[in-house]
Amino acid sequence: MTAKAILPPSMLGILGGGQLGRMFAAAAKTMGYRVTVLDPDEAAPAADFADVHIKAPFNDAQALDILAKTCAAITTEFENVNADAMRELARRGVRVAPSGDCVAVAQNRIVEKGWVKKAGLATVPYLAIETVDDLHTDLTPYLPGILKTARLGYDGKGQVRVDTPDAAREAYADLGGQACVLEKRVELAAEVSVIVTRVSHTQMNAFPVAENRHEKGILDVSIVPATIPAAVAETAQGMAKQLADALDYVGVLAVEFFVLEDDTLLVNEIAPRPHNSGHYTLDACITSQFQQQVRALCGLLPGSTALLKPAVMVNLLGDVWPENGREPNWAVLMEAPNVELHLYGKKEARPGRKMGHFTVLADSAEAALVQAEALKDTL
Repeated sequence: MTAKAILPPSMLGILGGGQLGRMFAAAAKTMGYRVTVLDPDEAAPAADFADVHIKAPFNDAQALDILAKTCAAITTEFENVNADAMRELARRGVRVAPSGDCVAVAQNRIVEKGWVKKAGLATVPYLAIETVDDLHTDLTPYLPGILKTARLGYDGKGQVRVDTPDAAREAYADLGGQACVLEKRVELAAEVSVIVTRVSHTQMNAFPVAENRHEKGILDVSIVPATIPAAVAETAQGMAKQLADALDYVGVLAVEFFVLEDDTLLVNEIAPRPHNSGHYTLDACITSQFQQQVRALCGLLPGSTALLKPAVMVNLLGDVWPENGREPNWAVLMEAPNVELHLYGKKEARPGRKMGHFTVLADSAEAALVQAEALKDTL
């Protein structure tokens, strides 16, 4: 049975004040809720939309006490928040979604892959490496591969491509001898993602599948609908729901997949929150992933995920900003009637830093992609 719905103007809390927290706060405020953001950064982007900004570390006892006393429900914008802090808030009787346990799963690639297998889903061949001794075995099934830190790796960070056993051992030492996974590199036809909203087993839906292309390990563009067979897209949505059920997940869950040449789907990784590849939903779907995050947190039925128009989302990294401190040429985006620009309110542009995105809506994904790439080149 679903818990009693939390309705406006209740106060909702979020751990983390980056762009995902900002878009959550904007959605919640539009829906009539009030928002408290916990983030130590004075200039946290989410603070622009928050009623209350608590400037303190995520494990600060006093800050967590304020959240527990003032918020009807609490969520997170990223997985590297303190899972114990979320468990503590839940122990205090506050509704917390996703649970600290689910966040903890997503914090560790070894644990995460164990859950994927437990859910009956496949991953690439991998070896869990807890100590250097684990690398003194036959590594042939996992090479050529990618050595990834088990914790705190995202956007290509904490990852090294390795081709030989000696290279794997050297990379392990370079990464500080911390727990890692060695994943076999596979030939990909595409990379896709599915964003699921789950309140309960019977109250769950998935957004259209996004096809994702990366540059230097960071998402560059998402294409919706993905250019994969419809049956494969449907299978991916079913697999993502299966994983959400296995975790007894409540909230918005992103599941990234590798698509092989023969259309086999392998789970790459999960994120216990809205995802960069779901930003297209802000403009192209009846309900956005951030509205879904609010709805699931508050025990409301997930909204419709219907796609209104094919779309392409393009990330805007700090690299786009001129070195003279001026702004990029926004006029080309603002003057296009079928383009939506979203900037995250970050004060300093740095190479590789996600500063915003734009979404092109068109009659076909192909047309949207052609226009998106042309616009990106003119910035």
